[in-house]
Amino acid sequence: MSDTAFDVIVIGGGPGGYVCAIRSAQLGMRVACVERRATLGGTCLNIGCIPSKALLQSSEKYEEARHGLAAHGVVVNGDVALDLARMLARKQEVVAANVSGIEFLFRKNKVTWLKGTGRIAAPGVVEVDGVAHTTRHIVIATGSESVDLPGVEVDEKRIVTSTGGLELDRVPGHLVVIGGGYIGLELGSVWRRLGAKVTVVELLDRIVPSMDGEVARHFQRILARQGMSFRLGTRVAGARRTNEGVVLTLEPAKGGAAEEITADVVLVAVGRRPYTAGLNLEGVGVALDERGRVRTEGFATTVPGIWAIGDVIAGPMLAHKAEEEGVALAERLAGQHPHLNYDAIPGVVYTAPEVAAVGATEEQLKERGIAFRAGKFPFSANGRARAMGETEGFVKILADAATDRILGAHIIGPDAGTLIAELALAIEFSASAEDVARTSHAHPSLNEAVKEAALAVAGRPIHI
Repeated sequence: MSDTAFDVIVIGGGPGGYVCAIRSAQLGMRVACVERRATLGGTCLNIGCIPSKALLQSSEKYEEARHGLAAHGVVVNGDVALDLARMLARKQEVVAANVSGIEFLFRKNKVTWLKGTGRIAAPGVVEVDGVAHTTRHIVIATGSESVDLPGVEVDEKRIVTSTGGLELDRVPGHLVVIGGGYIGLELGSVWRRLGAKVTVVELLDRIVPSMDGEVARHFQRILARQGMSFRLGTRVAGARRTNEGVVLTLEPAKGGAAEEITADVVLVAVGRRPYTAGLNLEGVGVALDERGRVRTEGFATTVPGIWAIGDVIAGPMLAHKAEEEGVALAERLAGQHPHLNYDAIPGVVYTAPEVAAVGATEEQLKERGIAFRAGKFPFSANGRARAMGETEGFVKILADAATDRILGAHIIGPDAGTLIAELALAIEFSASAEDVARTSHAHPSLNEAVKEAALAVAGRPIHI
């Protein structure tokens, strides 16, 4: 092959793209990955998942030092000071370590990084900054971008997306978060811990609308006790900048009188949309659906030899979903027959406490007419949670009433994002609640709450 001929060219170096590229190379294909950023990793590693988790961790430590250590007998003499510049610098150090790791993996697996902007010139041809490269397969993995809100113009200084929300050089006196989803609540939590007053404005009458209703209500109560304010059922009609900050015009979603509130910084977090600009999809005949996503069947687009994964196609916009799709597609291109169970893909909100879910919610099961039994267990009855001083929340398992097969699981509490993995595995292997209940769980551990919730499905928990 020439230097410009490949078996697979992946456009996009985010979690879906780089994982697809590495797995394809492991399977013996000659692979290139197109990425225009100066670093690999896409939105997730550069300006999304990783930097936000670094700030979440740092802000949790700051709040614990101010308010939580005394209960453990740890006395901090003097005031606990915030060095925001150092906190932001650490965040960038974490990002740098992660993105350089991807570059190392590309070299290890002999993946060629084509640096620049990719464009599909024709089936089997990708141009990168005007240079044509040929390939048997093209994979679109260009991810997503923040959704704009009419009447609220982003400048990434006073009115910011999640990108600007990770880079504020001072703690705002009042931060208004537009959108009660995962991203807004996580970043709102960061700045609240660091001293900001935080108000969440949400068009719907609840936060995190994809979440189990009981969990969402409990989650909101916890965040409210922590100091976060909520304006639900409220629409943002416009925003204007002043010398002092931003004035937002709010209206009741169901109609009524408008009012104005003032913020130092406004975070627009109303969702994300597929990013396909400049790819020439219409020119080569790749069809999109009504929401601007690439239309696929088994990752195949409407043009033979062109495939798509991750945020640009249907399904939850999650980095790990994109990764699994990248692996599955690479294996399919190698002639294998992979399977991806979308019901077993967890979602996590990395607030404190964390919230995690996998499978169906109670509302979804009722809507589908599926009879189920629910088992719940509170962390307040878990010995390890008591020792940690983190007893907020519970584990809830939903199992088929006839077969006992686990259909959904929902956790709000300490380390929920880790605990959910056991239940994702259970759903992947069609396990029953009894299977989980009869599995030995270490004592004392948070995982025992999962076991007890499984026992509760059959009405026989031990510790409540």
